[in-house]
Amino acid sequence: MEEGGGGVKKEKSIERVVSQKALQMGSSFPCQICVVGFLCGVCLTSLFLAALTSFGSFGFGNGGSASSFSALAASTANSTSNFIDMVTTTTSTCTTNCKVQKKGADRLAADSQESGTESYNERVSQLYSAWSSLLSEPQDGHYYSEPSRRTSTEVSKKYTVVANAPHLEDCKSTARVNRRLDHRAENASYPPWTTWKGRLDSYPNADQSSRSRRDQSISEGAYPPWISGSDEENYPLTRRVQRDIWAHQHPPNCRDDPEVKFLVADFERLPGFGIGAQFAGMCGLLAIAITEKRVLVTNYYNRADHDGCKGSFRGSWSCYFFPETSQECRDRAFEVMGDREAWEKGIITSKDNYTSKEIWAGRTPRVWGEPWSYLQPTTEINGSLVAFHRKMDRRWWRAQAIRYLMRFQTEYTCELMNSARHAAFGEEAAKMVVSSLGEDWDKEAEGNSRKMGEIEEYVWSNHKPWIPRPLLSMHVRMGDKACEMKLVEFEGYVRLADRIRQRFPHLDRVWLSTEMEDVIEKTKQYKKWKFYYTNVTRQVGNITMARYEASLGRQTSTNYPLVNFLMATESDFFVGALGSTWCFLIDGMRNTGGKVMAGYLSVNKDRFW
Repeated sequence: MEEGGGGVKKEKSIERVVSQKALQMGSSFPCQICVVGFLCGVCLTSLFLAALTSFGSFGFGNGGSASSFSALAASTANSTSNFIDMVTTTTSTCTTNCKVQKKGADRLAADSQESGTESYNERVSQLYSAWSSLLSEPQDGHYYSEPSRRTSTEVSKKYTVVANAPHLEDCKSTARVNRRLDHRAENASYPPWTTWKGRLDSYPNADQSSRSRRDQSISEGAYPPWISGSDEENYPLTRRVQRDIWAHQHPPNCRDDPEVKFLVADFERLPGFGIGAQFAGMCGLLAIAITEKRVLVTNYYNRADHDGCKGSFRGSWSCYFFPETSQECRDRAFEVMGDREAWEKGIITSKDNYTSKEIWAGRTPRVWGEPWSYLQPTTEINGSLVAFHRKMDRRWWRAQAIRYLMRFQTEYTCELMNSARHAAFGEEAAKMVVSSLGEDWDKEAEGNSRKMGEIEEYVWSNHKPWIPRPLLSMHVRMGDKACEMKLVEFEGYVRLADRIRQRFPHLDRVWLSTEMEDVIEKTKQYKKWKFYYTNVTRQVGNITMARYEASLGRQTSTNYPLVNFLMATESDFFVGALGSTWCFLIDGMRNTGGKVMAGYLSVNKDRFW
């Protein structure tokens, strides 16, 4: 009984275990798949048998259908276990296969992304190369490739029209507009300086009454177009002073008016005089000319005496900037230079008629009163704003004088700036254009050029070339300048830049100008800043500036400082050393170019303050 009872209990316990195992298996995911697969097989079998039955009744009669059904049923019963085995095998290997497939999909996506990146980079490189190839041949505001004129360039053969380069300026067109704005309008006191800016002034559809009203505004004395910003964003009276200097330097009748007198002067050529000192000296001579009611005529400029300045522009200020006076006045001045009586009567004078003190520290013209007495205090030195110093009149006047002398760039200077911007910002500009136009950027560029309308030609063409903003300019003066001012290490300049960035956290780009190679090397320590600088050989060790410039050659030693100078005037912020004449003049250009309220952080002060 006990044995028999124990056997029954053992059988029941075995059944219970088997039932639990069966329940666990039934609740498992593979088993569920098997069940679903089995049910699907049954459904498919039923449908198939029904089809065969209908087919047997239709084709073979009732007898054949029974045997077919039996055979099919047996076949289905035998294949059920095979189906279950197949589902089990599939589910057991799915994890491994899915992982392999997922890795394969990820690899394909990565390869696709890498291929897309390579394709994007290739398009950027192609566009940059196309701009480089066509840099010196702008036509109608765009940069065209002309295979008939450029047979050796691969880019020219590939592209008929290159996408517009936002960082490059159409130098020929700009110079043409500026020449018109630098010549007196017919029967008027000034050039056509109206509220119609740049090329819009030549828009052909203006009616006659409109032109009359504009001519009236010209006769009333509109302000010159080379001044940017409002009166509050420039030194006091800047617009009026620039207009009056232009009128003084462009008398209506230079040849026949006996009242017109001249001051003819070369730029300073004494050894040790840097480019900044030459500019400052000419500012002093312009002050003398205005005080004595003479027309200043610049003669020989040694830094323009190189192969880059062609023809009559060689050795002349007008190689880089528009002439300081009209061609008529220049011709008349050089004519009377050979007249001894003209010298005796004082009709003409030269630099030799004045002492160094008169040129470098002479009296500022009082024609406009004393506007320097209320300069806005926007310069900070050692944590304090400079509200007053002993040479405020000189600072104000040099700013006005250098702004007038550099009022319009020549084609040569414009092309230098194009090359500098392209070297520094060209790749960024290409990325912007490729991203905006898409994969078929060359075709889209060609289509856009065909659709260009009047707003592109007359309105948008007046915008300045693109540069990444905000941009901080930093001029680090070291070397032999120690005899004139207190030198500050590069770290001191960066600390001032960091102060600006605390207020403007989106600022992270610096246009750096310096003559010292070790300063360039130190930029690698400041990873949070992106530095741009010209590609030129710099000083290693402490040698004189004259010796360093001689090693570069006259053309390079003139062109690259001018590029840095003009980039500094266009930048949003500036850090420099007011003890340097170069920084002093940059500050003057900025303060007559709408950037007074950008402020100026200086590592030191001028030695005469």
